[in-house]
Amino acid sequence: MATDYDASRKTEEEQKEESLEARRLTSGEQDKTSGKVDEDETEVAESYELPGADLSHETLSVEVVPKQTDEFTCTSCFLVQHESRRSVPDVELCADCA
Repeated sequence: MATDYDASRKTEEEQKEESLEARRLTSGEQDKTSGKVDEDETEVAESYELPGADLSHETLSVEVVPKQTDEFTCTSCFLVQHESRRSVPDVELCADCA
């Protein structure tokens, strides 16, 4: 076993705490500091909605409005922006993407 002689030495108190911790963990006691409870993987997996799921029974509650004359589509982020958000006149880039 290799020994690191440059490492700082531990006090006798720290060595006792480490050995007590090692004994406690090997004896089968659960680490109470973890705070993480084992979760059932199937329950968690069932809560995810996969892309491409059948949404034919859903109805849209948002009204879709066509692009207005004072709006443009940014060529970088593809969002419809108001003319005031244009970075440079006659360039189809919004201020965020420029």
